[in-house]
Amino acid sequence: MQDRSRRSQPVSQLRVCAVDPGLTRCGIAVVDISANRKAELVDVVVVGSPGTDPIGERLAVIDKAMDTWLDKYQPDHLAIERMFAQNNTPTIIGTAQASGVAIAAGARRNVPTALLTPSEVKAAVTGSGSADKNQVTSMVMRILGLKAAPKPADAADAIAIAIAHAWRGGLFGRGLDTGKLTSRSAASKFSSARPETSLTPAQKLWLAAERRAK
Repeated sequence: MQDRSRRSQPVSQLRVCAVDPGLTRCGIAVVDISANRKAELVDVVVVGSPGTDPIGERLAVIDKAMDTWLDKYQPDHLAIERMFAQNNTPTIIGTAQASGVAIAAGARRNVPTALLTPSEVKAAVTGSGSADKNQVTSMVMRILGLKAAPKPADAADAIAIAIAHAWRGGLFGRGLDTGKLTSRSAASKFSSARPETSLTPAQKLWLAAERRAK
């Protein structure tokens, strides 16, 4: 089993595997991110199982998918959407269980792992932490140059998590604090970009939001 632990030297491109966890629908995406912040979709899939299946079998489906994808695509980083409180307790439990399976799969391979909240993902991709799913999907399409939206929605969410992690996590040159399992950092990599630097529309929005917050 290959060790994909954090590299000590800056690289021109990193591969991020991202997970939008869930038992019924679990989105898994692999995206290559270059140092100039351009993203390329490698692959995406949504796996899951019916709610009537035994919990052990449902978790095994996700575990098998994670093993397959991590071994096949050999990502440099793993990013998983962080569970947040809501009224649907069974959904919270299921999401937490799916997240645990994904985290364990990454740990077995020494893949640096980060957790991102939905608002962090939205802010990084669209410039607004309150963006709706349509806005996130639209920006994912623009960033990747896709003519059609990834289906189902969980696929687009997983892609957005990968992009957000790379843009917010300071992966190029600064590394990632994997000990706390979070990609939060003081500022994004492009926070000091010169005006003439080429940024995507989403990155310009995020940069403006960062500067307003200072």
